[in-house]
Amino acid sequence: MIDRPKRSLGQHFLHDENIACKITASLSGYGNYRNVLEVGPGKGVLSKHLLKIPGLKWYGIEFDKQLVDYLVAQFPSAANRIKYGDFLSYDFQSLFNNEKYGLIGNFPYNISSQILLKAIENRDQIPEIVGMFQKEVAQRISSKHGNKTYGILSVLCQAFYDVEILFHVSEKVFYPPPKVTSTVIRMRIKDDAPDLKDEKIFFETVKKAFNLRRKTLRNALKQYLSGVDMNAALFDKRAEQLSVDDFVSLTRYVVQSKNAASK
Repeated sequence: MIDRPKRSLGQHFLHDENIACKITASLSGYGNYRNVLEVGPGKGVLSKHLLKIPGLKWYGIEFDKQLVDYLVAQFPSAANRIKYGDFLSYDFQSLFNNEKYGLIGNFPYNISSQILLKAIENRDQIPEIVGMFQKEVAQRISSKHGNKTYGILSVLCQAFYDVEILFHVSEKVFYPPPKVTSTVIRMRIKDDAPDLKDEKIFFETVKKAFNLRRKTLRNALKQYLSGVDMNAALFDKRAEQLSVDDFVSLTRYVVQSKNAASK
């Protein structure tokens, strides 16, 4: 029997069935996936509802070995689809090959941003994400340029996914209750995601621009882009003033400038 959540793993068990139903019902099937991967199923409050969705094959990955054993006992028919491991380092090709899968979970708050970054890396296979986050993190993910909450996570997520805040969740529906409000969001892969000529430069430029977010891009990026002509008006702005499309344009400009300089 699992009685005590582990603080070291940031465990907070959802115990409200209505909220659990509402979260799992938020999966729309966008992108026509047939598999769904739940991150950190815990005691299976979402899992039991996901297992009932017709035409959808549920998988779960859990970092707590004691909870893996508990889940196997609770859902013996899906025992071979309950995986023990770390989502951040797991090779999901061994599970899905090239098939698409939805991603869902009451994501551990201490690694929720890292979960999204790994999902972005594997976005060709993940057309939809439904996740519960700390409210402040959800606001950063969905924030638009010009706001103080707009940052690295906002740009990287919104470049490839449409982000929608669905509903907020009280701390009272968890055991133990966290000290924060939670928010459930849905992300759907964009049909018109940018065609980046150099994705590595895009990621690096966004991160370096926000690392010195109070400075203009000209000052924030001068060492990183030492060989690039930075006279364009775009470089007079600060990172939080640039839209996602602006960052895409900036990346293309940087790639073109670097290619020209190397000739």
